[in-house]
Amino acid sequence: MLAGAATISAAQALRALGYDRLALVAALTAAHRIAPAWEVVAASAVYGTLLLQAVLAAAGCGDAHRAGELTCRAAEVARIATHDPHRTGFGPVAVELAEVVAAVELGEARAAVVRHEQVVRRDGWRLLPAEYRAAYPVDAARAYLRAGDPGGAGRVLVGADGVAPAEVRCRPVARTVLAEVASA
Repeated sequence: MLAGAATISAAQALRALGYDRLALVAALTAAHRIAPAWEVVAASAVYGTLLLQAVLAAAGCGDAHRAGELTCRAAEVARIATHDPHRTGFGPVAVELAEVVAAVELGEARAAVVRHEQVVRRDGWRLLPAEYRAAYPVDAARAYLRAGDPGGAGRVLVGADGVAPAEVRCRPVARTVLAEVASA
């Protein structure tokens, strides 16, 4: 379990560095080791989060089919994951957010924007930690930009800045998106 929880961070770091294929292998390998126990309540959130990291890595590799399959598996896990001792933030809303980010990575910007607007209206959105509610909108802003709506991207970033300013002001990817919004 601890190795799986650590692999979540490793997969995130690998994706951030552009090593999507390596992140995919790492996340799936760790998930495979946890798979026999995923129905155990304590293991389900780590297992599900590893699947979401694999979804994002597959999308980064341009593999829409694999990302879709992994999203379905993660959604199945999210139905029973009620306990999150490792504070992964995993649940049905996390699966939906991963779908939005995957759509952005796969070039489906308009679908991502529509899905984003639905997800943030749900009660589960407000229950996520502030850091998640501020980091995720950077990806949503990328969707708005790719869909040709820089005003929407700006609104999303301003909202995220109100939740957790450091996530928008200090993260390099956020600053890049902010610069794109300003130039648009």
